[in-house]
Amino acid sequence: MLFNSLDFFMFFAVVYAGYLVLPHRSQNLLLLAASYFFYGCWDYRFLSLIALSTTVDYVVAQRIHKSNDPRNRKRLLLVSLATGLGILGFFKYFNFFVGSAESLLQSVGLDPTSWRLNIVLPVGISFYTFQSMSYTIDVYRRQLVPACNYFDYALYVSLFTQLVAGPIERATQLLPQVLNKRTVTWPNLRVGAWLFVWGLFKKLVIADNLAVVVDQVFAGDVAWNAGTVLLGIYAFAWQIYCDFSAYSDMARGLGFFMGFDIMINFRNPYFALNPSDFWRRWHISLSTWLRDYLYIPLGGNRRGVRRTYLNLLLTMVLGGLWHGAAWTFVMWGIFHGGMLALHRWLAGENNIGARGSRLGTGVRIIAMFHAVCLGWLLFRAESMTDVVAMLGALGSAPDMNAQMYAWIFKLVILLPPLLLVQVLQEKWRDQLAPLQLTLFPRVVLYATVLFMILTMGNTGSRAFIYFQF
Repeated sequence: MLFNSLDFFMFFAVVYAGYLVLPHRSQNLLLLAASYFFYGCWDYRFLSLIALSTTVDYVVAQRIHKSNDPRNRKRLLLVSLATGLGILGFFKYFNFFVGSAESLLQSVGLDPTSWRLNIVLPVGISFYTFQSMSYTIDVYRRQLVPACNYFDYALYVSLFTQLVAGPIERATQLLPQVLNKRTVTWPNLRVGAWLFVWGLFKKLVIADNLAVVVDQVFAGDVAWNAGTVLLGIYAFAWQIYCDFSAYSDMARGLGFFMGFDIMINFRNPYFALNPSDFWRRWHISLSTWLRDYLYIPLGGNRRGVRRTYLNLLLTMVLGGLWHGAAWTFVMWGIFHGGMLALHRWLAGENNIGARGSRLGTGVRIIAMFHAVCLGWLLFRAESMTDVVAMLGALGSAPDMNAQMYAWIFKLVILLPPLLLVQVLQEKWRDQLAPLQLTLFPRVVLYATVLFMILTMGNTGSRAFIYFQF
């Protein structure tokens, strides 16, 4: 059930009608039932997984909170982590590691028996696993008092607005909103409507239209040369940003309709000036999760320069693997970890940051955008063999033809409204900047967005890219 589908609109209308007339406790039960129904529409068999993860972490957190024995508390935490990571690891990485071992044995002349299984990846498993893990870790650290009611905690884990593609909410932020009475106000409805429609625009108009270009290029349906590869990379950069941030915007919009304040997951990442700035703007819920639950526990920057670089690299490699079981994601993590380490070295130990900051802001933004685009080639390519071939094609002459000019025209037509809104957001440092416009420019913007959705929106109901992660 996609946010951009008629089925979802009918589902939400029914749920919302009941939500508005029920008291708080009944609202929670309704949302929990709706969330399990929503998830079951993808594949009802996987409801058992989210229920198992939820139950284990609820029970473990209660026992951790009541225990004062450090060893017992640590054992209980390990039970939670082993359950969550065990489920995630089996469904997401079993075939990857078995396949890699088979390839290694075959390379030395052995013919191993294949142990790979026909495993279907449960939608959203990476998101709700990390969300549930953060809860038990925070209880273990005594930063959070566990929920007393099982169904309240189950709703925190499974709330359908952000269940399958985030943001990865912390219990310290979302759980109190579950436990306390929520109110629906006109300002909430206004913000929610804008965020949902803006998300629809980014998904249907930009991401889904650019997907046609991206799929053709990366599948090799067109000959690779400097022109086609560059256009494919640029198109994917905007496709993945608009696709993923659209889901986050729509999730936030739906949350506002019900009185929830879902965290901001993107802050115009292509305006970043450096790698650190990029990760403060891109998939914020994951980058802060990796920082708080992996990078800092590894030692962060407290154990010397070399250990800091190693921690950055290891954190980003695991962040790459979080996205999927493929060597391209590992290399993408290494690439971003290397950029973060290099930036820290240039800006810190060698004091080059001050000289570099004299460059014009525009030049720095463009340079960082192209560095990120190089990473997107690793992220999107089907294999490392394709990565090497596409990088080699960048050294060839661009072979311009009618199809390429059509692709360029598509980028030129689709992106201006997005860039205009992002310039306003950056200038005013407000992600809701369009709502602050005076009446006439606001009406023009709304009319443009709605017109483009109706006339240029892709109605093929493409799934969101991050559903596969």
